[in-house]
Amino acid sequence: MDERQEVESSVEAPALSCPRCKGMLPMGLGEVTCVLCDARVRVDHPATRRAWAEEKVACPGCSKVLVAGVDDRPALLRCGSCEVEFHLTPKQAKVEVACPSCDRRLRMNRRPGRREITCPACDTGFAVNF
Repeated sequence: MDERQEVESSVEAPALSCPRCKGMLPMGLGEVTCVLCDARVRVDHPATRRAWAEEKVACPGCSKVLVAGVDDRPALLRCGSCEVEFHLTPKQAKVEVACPSCDRRLRMNRRPGRREITCPACDTGFAVNF
């Protein structure tokens, strides 16, 4: 069975806060649910939708540059030249946090909620809320 390849979008959805609890909302557009307070929030950002539709991506099969043509992520695309189908996935934005003990900068995927982290430099455990 042939699995479809994935290509990460170069355009990320804006980082937004929940209007109820001020926590970070999950990435994406449309209706999202806050992981901290379960509030349902309708998120739309026309500039991001336009950038997604106009985004140029290289086909993983033949490297031909394609225009995505769809204003949603993830999206299933098919190359007109080589007929390869692939998923265009949302961009995984990173955030930096500083270790409270040694001040080392740690990069991680942006994801709402509470995360328990252990610093690889000094082995200090700490929690981060997004």
